[in-house]
Amino acid sequence: MKIAIASGKGGTGKTTVAVNLALSLQDAQLIDCDVEEPNCNLFLNKELEQLTEVTSMIPEIVEENCTYCKKCSDFCRFNAIATLPNKILTFPTLCHSCGGCIMVCPEGAIQEHETITGIIRKTSADDENGPELYEGLLDIGQTMASPVISELKKNIDPGRTAIIDAPPGTACPVLTTLEDVDYCILVTEPTPFGLHDLKLAVEVVRTLEIPHGIVINRSGSGDDSVEEYCMNENIEILMKIPHDTKIAQLYSEGIPFVQEMGQWKEKFIHLYSSIQDRYGREIEA
Repeated sequence: MKIAIASGKGGTGKTTVAVNLALSLQDAQLIDCDVEEPNCNLFLNKELEQLTEVTSMIPEIVEENCTYCKKCSDFCRFNAIATLPNKILTFPTLCHSCGGCIMVCPEGAIQEHETITGIIRKTSADDENGPELYEGLLDIGQTMASPVISELKKNIDPGRTAIIDAPPGTACPVLTTLEDVDYCILVTEPTPFGLHDLKLAVEVVRTLEIPHGIVINRSGSGDDSVEEYCMNENIEILMKIPHDTKIAQLYSEGIPFVQEMGQWKEKFIHLYSSIQDRYGREIEA
């Protein structure tokens, strides 16, 4: 199964759930798709080696051939090209590398050049402890995370369980991460902000028709509004992680709490088994 761990906002404990779940399973892959700030390895402390560079094709204008007909800028829905009376401007950070501007240019005045947008790294070949970790890292100054995420997901082994740590929020990088997953665990916190952004995340997974459930992190630190919402919306609460001093202390030291609190490893195994029992058979069928 491919199980994504997502949240409507940052700081809910999404990476905590992803790392502890992956550590609780045998032969799991951990895929860190939060490419703007991958942090799963802060808790695993593995040696990573570069696997590949991720590149995108960006348009380059050959101005001596350009007649400023505006066909390229009119075509570009992302406003990555602007045509002035005697000049044409490109905005690489807005470009989605679709190549459409080249196709519509009647003068052949647009070429492509390759730019590096990020890298993919993985655990070294001699690392046999814990889950196999893959992470993407977006280059400084780059804004398009989705191509890096798409390239990263190509490393998912269909014969193994993949735990996918998604970026926070509900924007394009999250949609790219959730594409083709079998199940999504939404992590939230019992606060007004947590509930507000959980509703946005639920709307996304419902639109994508992805089976989903909720993990409430720091349970007991806020109010009951999240639980009431889940009850009213018929959303399963998979697990509650309490607002516990020992868990917080281990987190601050970069130690996954399943390594020190054995009862939680059993709880994560049970969580995975319940998801597999209910949705794994549907996938196989």
